[in-house]
Amino acid sequence: MPASRRHHRTLAVLVNCLGVIAAVPALPPAAPRAAAAPAQPVPPPAVVAAPARPQAVVTPIPTGVPAVPPAVPTTGPAPVQPSMPPVSVAVGAAGTPAPGYRIEVRNAGTTPVETMVRQELPSGSRATTVTGGGQATGPVGATAGEITWRLRLPARSTTALHTALAVTSPGRSVTAPTCVYGTDGTRPYDCATATWVDTATAPAAHATAAPAWRRPPVLLAALAALLVVTGGVLGWAARRRRRSAPHARRAAASGGAPTGGAVPTGGVAADRGTVYPRPALPAPASRRRRPPVWLAVGVAAAVLAGVVGAAAWTATQRVAAMDTTKQPTSGAWVGSTVNGGLGVPLRETAFEFTVYRMSCGAGVVPAGPGGGRPCLATVGVRNVTSEQQTWHGQLQRAYLPSGNWVAADEDATRVANLGRDVFAQPVAAGRRVLLPLVFTVHGAQPPKRLELRSGVFSAGVRVDVD
Repeated sequence: MPASRRHHRTLAVLVNCLGVIAAVPALPPAAPRAAAAPAQPVPPPAVVAAPARPQAVVTPIPTGVPAVPPAVPTTGPAPVQPSMPPVSVAVGAAGTPAPGYRIEVRNAGTTPVETMVRQELPSGSRATTVTGGGQATGPVGATAGEITWRLRLPARSTTALHTALAVTSPGRSVTAPTCVYGTDGTRPYDCATATWVDTATAPAAHATAAPAWRRPPVLLAALAALLVVTGGVLGWAARRRRRSAPHARRAAASGGAPTGGAVPTGGVAADRGTVYPRPALPAPASRRRRPPVWLAVGVAAAVLAGVVGAAAWTATQRVAAMDTTKQPTSGAWVGSTVNGGLGVPLRETAFEFTVYRMSCGAGVVPAGPGGGRPCLATVGVRNVTSEQQTWHGQLQRAYLPSGNWVAADEDATRVANLGRDVFAQPVAAGRRVLLPLVFTVHGAQPPKRLELRSGVFSAGVRVDVD
């Protein structure tokens, strides 16, 4: 055998051996029991006769698959579902000359609950009376802020709190929303609101109706009645003319004709002869009477005035309903934008939004990875339709004094809700949810206004929070 062929065969044998050695670890063992338990020496006959303890059979793990027990989940931890204690709050306005409120916090559970109660003070007001150990806080140099209580509610108890405010501009309504939170002061248990009205200086508003001649429905009804009366008069006149026309023609045809026999002429009797009928005179051609020109012109002018008036009134109503200050996103709007302040329920096409509180600064929620200052808004959302409705965080906006806006920070909102994604599930029909929304802003100025909506085509609501 030549040396070159012998070398080739030797090289081929080495390559095949290396391939077999590399493939052996990837093959499953032929005997699972042997792989699970090492071989034991053969016992003596006396030991073999004894009953043997059964061995557990373990399925080998293929090469390349990590040995993870089946009970260990491969995904991240499930979000924490917060347990909401049965704590509720009710707010009522006092019938006092100055703005006053009565707050009742109730714990319907069987265990005591640590809570924090916050009452938002409207702009231009300050607290004069606070009971229950509450403290009025607010920014330095400002006349607005909040009143805070830290309460330990006994089981099945109701705690009553009272507050009184002083306003810089008397004679206006004052709304002061109140929420009860957990000990962290961010997760709301319940919220309520009340509006105090100064009945002494603000008389009840009486709706004054417009004069009858300025009401479009009355004008249209009068025009229609005029047209009906005019048509009836014209029809009655035409019928009378049609009835009297045959009598006039018969009278004209028979007037001055002899009735028969000879007619004495010059005192001499004439012979009676046959009287032939006088040939009929041609009937005068009857002209079809038309209504007077002034009547036709008057009716046409009335109809034209009615049409022009109705068109002008409709156009005026549509122009008055337009909101030129709206900042649209895309598509056509459904409904009109509703404006209000803190604690005022505002309804749009699908949801009723109520913003109870707005707070910015450190300690609200952890700041996001991109930096910025978090601002937390406590918002109540009620589905006013008969079907479940979805909403999205990108449609909820906070407008800054500069005119720029930021959408809701969904990651920070999930953290504020203890890992629960409030936008993942729709809101059931007739249900009300109370949750914190977080907006991350850049700069020292807090948001001036919130814009909330249920869908892309909804006009939404705008809440002044400054």
